[in-house]
Amino acid sequence: MNTTINSNMLESFHNNFESSKLNKVIQTAVIKSGFDAMIGKQDEQIAHPMLFSLELETGEITNQKGSGRCWMFAGLNTLRVEVMKKLNLSNFEFSQNYPMFWDKLEKANYYLECILDTLDEPTEGRLIRHLIRGPMNDGGQWDMFCALIDKYGCVPKSVMPETFHSSNTGAMNNLITRRLREDAIILRDAYKDGASIDELRAKKDGMLDEVYRLLAMALGEPPKTFTYEYYDKDKVYHRIENLTPHTFMEQYVGRALEDYVSIINAPTADKPYGKTYTVQYLGNIVGGRQVKYLNLPSEDLKKLAIAQMQDGEPVWFGCDVGQMLQRDMGIMGLNTYSYDLLGFNYTMNKAQRLDYATSLMTHAMVFVGVNLVDGKPNRWKVENSWGDTSGQKGYYLMTDEWFDEFNYQIVVNKKYLSEEQLAAWEQEPIVLKPWDPMGSLAL
Repeated sequence: MNTTINSNMLESFHNNFESSKLNKVIQTAVIKSGFDAMIGKQDEQIAHPMLFSLELETGEITNQKGSGRCWMFAGLNTLRVEVMKKLNLSNFEFSQNYPMFWDKLEKANYYLECILDTLDEPTEGRLIRHLIRGPMNDGGQWDMFCALIDKYGCVPKSVMPETFHSSNTGAMNNLITRRLREDAIILRDAYKDGASIDELRAKKDGMLDEVYRLLAMALGEPPKTFTYEYYDKDKVYHRIENLTPHTFMEQYVGRALEDYVSIINAPTADKPYGKTYTVQYLGNIVGGRQVKYLNLPSEDLKKLAIAQMQDGEPVWFGCDVGQMLQRDMGIMGLNTYSYDLLGFNYTMNKAQRLDYATSLMTHAMVFVGVNLVDGKPNRWKVENSWGDTSGQKGYYLMTDEWFDEFNYQIVVNKKYLSEEQLAAWEQEPIVLKPWDPMGSLAL
């Protein structure tokens, strides 16, 4: 048996490739235009036009640009519908920079508290390696979004607009990440030298002051009070004074975020349906809302999402957006590419893809429509946050088959849950390891 690649094997590989004229044709096309152009199909576009029996009114398409804030954009885009109704607006956009500032500061504190909680763990151990891998990133989860809004409220975009680094976060994240890793060394070395936990937390306060200073330079300081001026649909001017981020949320959104729950579909053997789960060391605000999921079959996720949309409310969801995506057409479908032309036949099911690191939740968007045929969905309308030049003027189409395979999470008001589902939600969550695929963050 061969254990290494040898000349006989290479000669055989070469002869096999050269013996097929189709291989040479495909090679020529791929070299010139790439795999996607070569094997892309229009089947889904023809079978699924951008038409839906149920569509919700939305604002203008938003753009997260060079940042991984989709979970914030999606969360705020679900909330803005209420503001548009209450203020008689044709469009409204929240400041995404505002919650981002607080998320960065809170993540720094969360990371440093994790370091303090694991002082006796070996540096080379899996847990510490996991914690220091990405102490400052853009990604998040629904419950992390709620924790930010609960603590800090929200403001219109005009009050705290975008900056260069809110839209291009790489350099800023890198600076803070390097600093936080050095802070971890300082805290762990001080602990070895006998420092008390109070002394370590005093050091932590100074570390957070440094992070705040850098964030203020990059993003601007968040407002404590503000005045909001706008024209409504009828071209009538309005001016609302003496607002705070919390009073704006309370008066013009008015939605109780604690009523919204996260439902996942993770059909792996280690996560039975009807159980709740959380992930160790996953969060952004110490003492804030816990990340919690209820695992249900995919059909249940669809029924819950449809029920909420039928009441006129959009649905936040998380999926593996890059799978089988035709970005220029804005289509997520299982028949978008002909991989068989390459001689490949992918046979993994959803559980196997999770277990073997082939798929997980990567991106959050908003369901704003669905097409029902005899009461059953066959395609879903998706509001993305990649700007209006992406997809079909910023909107995407997800086939129902793709939903089953690559959609992992929805967020709905718990009033739509059945009595059995609600009882399951109330269970104490099973704690998953920090590196579990359900601990992935939407970017």
